[in-house]
Amino acid sequence: MAAESVPGPLSGVTVVSLEQAVSAPMCTRVLADFGARVIKVENPRGGDFAREYDHVVHGLAAHFVWANRGKESVALNLKDPDGAGALHRLLDSADVFVSNLAPGAVTALGFGTDELATRHPDLISMSIDGYGTGGTLSHKRAYDLLVQAESGACAVTGTPGSPAKPGPPIADVSTGIYAALSIVTMLYARDTPGRAAPGPTSASVSLFDTMAELMGYALTWSRHTGVDQEPIGMGSPAVAPYGAYPTRDGQTVVLGTTNDREWQRLAGELLARPDLARDPRFGSNAGRVEHRAELDAAIAQWCVGHDLDIIQQQADAAGIGNARYNTPTEVLAHPHLTQRQRWRPIETPAGPVTALLPPPILAGYDPPMGAIPALGQHTDTVLAEAGFDTGTLAALRDRGAIGPAVPAGAVVERTVS
Repeated sequence: MAAESVPGPLSGVTVVSLEQAVSAPMCTRVLADFGARVIKVENPRGGDFAREYDHVVHGLAAHFVWANRGKESVALNLKDPDGAGALHRLLDSADVFVSNLAPGAVTALGFGTDELATRHPDLISMSIDGYGTGGTLSHKRAYDLLVQAESGACAVTGTPGSPAKPGPPIADVSTGIYAALSIVTMLYARDTPGRAAPGPTSASVSLFDTMAELMGYALTWSRHTGVDQEPIGMGSPAVAPYGAYPTRDGQTVVLGTTNDREWQRLAGELLARPDLARDPRFGSNAGRVEHRAELDAAIAQWCVGHDLDIIQQQADAAGIGNARYNTPTEVLAHPHLTQRQRWRPIETPAGPVTALLPPPILAGYDPPMGAIPALGQHTDTVLAEAGFDTGTLAALRDRGAIGPAVPAGAVVERTVS
């Protein structure tokens, strides 16, 4: 019997966000998954530009659906004084403000760190930017690819002479997660009684600093060797053998070892090659890395003579890490996700779709998996809670300070080419 659901650990926390694309939306989605109320403030003229990246999810954009469940959308024209005033009204009762607009844009709108500290001294603010402040790149726009290239991540991905961007937007997502962690830390400091001094109420996280952190191994290696490691495709320059190998039945198995004991089992038990296990050239990881090509050839020769299922069964029996190379469409039907009920329905303006549960599993807590909001869907409701009456809302709408009214249950209709 399933455990009774408990309130989210961030239940009662209200987050107001001025966000675009992926990094800040992922930050606030993490907070929403843990029970926070997230009010997403969008420009009435199109909103978050990620809404229009594509129209593949029944007319909605895949990026937007992925990163924006469980939020309320409020459409405010922040270049209008009344629109900006409405946002300040929301911040009066909020716990957290998150932003990731272009350099200088948030400050120009009147919501920079200094002004927030003056007008909303109890508000926790999180600014996500591209390159941080005080450096030669601080003025530049930053997108996931640009930061991955600038930080060296593309140089250690792909193959020699053919660098590649890692597929997932790891700069955006990792920055969003660091930002969410920082927010939770500041909330903890604020709400912990008996502290000798108040905790911080503002913080910033940059995509570039996050990627420099994720590049920690490669940067440490290069600092102490004076050379750049070559990318190895589906492998790692740090350990060997560790890679992907075609099988007899036309699939691909990924095998790896991370220590000498595993290597001995792979060579002696899986490959039945005691000569390799005894060879002093392969006795240490450094030696195996140096002679990677010879080991890969031996493993590839063995794998191409066996079917994937047999390889994985024997690898499991020998205690060797292994995996099947899958495409995204194959992962959609992955039994390990379906058996563990990791897919759940969520509502969208275009009808229900399926989404993955968030990775953390908290005992007794069932993540809300809230709906994807239509642009401005919650403008009237949220502003009414903030004290705006019907007549005021109508006047603000007439002058363009807030977005048009969105009927409850509105369905987005698009012609998808």
